[in-house]
Amino acid sequence: MTAVSRIVAVANQKGGVAKTTTVASLGTALAELGRKVLLVDLDAQSCLTFSLGLDPELVELSVHDVLLGRVGAAMAIQPTEDGVDLLPATIELAGTEAQLLSRPGREYVLRTALEEVSSAYDVILLDCSPSLGVLTLNALTAADDVIIPLQCEMLSHRGVGQLLDTVHDVQRILNPSLRVLGVLPTMYDGRTNHAQAVLADVSGRYGLDVLQPPIPKSIRFAEAPAAGRSVLSTARRTRGAEAYRELAAGLFG
Repeated sequence: MTAVSRIVAVANQKGGVAKTTTVASLGTALAELGRKVLLVDLDAQSCLTFSLGLDPELVELSVHDVLLGRVGAAMAIQPTEDGVDLLPATIELAGTEAQLLSRPGREYVLRTALEEVSSAYDVILLDCSPSLGVLTLNALTAADDVIIPLQCEMLSHRGVGQLLDTVHDVQRILNPSLRVLGVLPTMYDGRTNHAQAVLADVSGRYGLDVLQPPIPKSIRFAEAPAAGRSVLSTARRTRGAEAYRELAAGLFG
């Protein structure tokens, strides 16, 4: 185990691009490789929390309490059946940004909170909310790297430039060492020229690497959250599960 964990934010202000699926699946794939993994749910909709088998309405301590300094991160972390630990979210997170706005150094709150537990993990994955607000700024400030999931449709990449502008501001002011690992094609259908054209356009327009392999479109991803597990547990040998395993080995192997 490394002395200092690698923190990766999974961010895109556009919803429905498989951020949560990527965090849950990539985290589980890393756990299969023997890594100690912490997932952090930074979305008030609590989809990651629900997807990993916790009822957000029954969570007593959450990332909301941690960010407001009520408890340390270690007190709120919970284990999951997929072999990863989770810092869960509840609907209370919807009010966290407003409460942080008046705080000096508000962009550093998450980084400071994670310092308490980071040495216990090899990788920490941050599931960002679909916005460019204070919580996403906190994630980018705390992270070493950022992955941008991208649904392979032409209108889906319109927000990438805005996200990259935010990343560049964070690099300039808050976190000079932040790296963009690249865009991750999700819900990908390689049989269509359209999907291939979208990836070529994003790569050329923004100079971003396209992470491999692309994650194929599959109903199995939609079915997994109902079981409270990742797709690597519910549909182990599907192309989607294998794609996340290959991605994990390529990025962290």
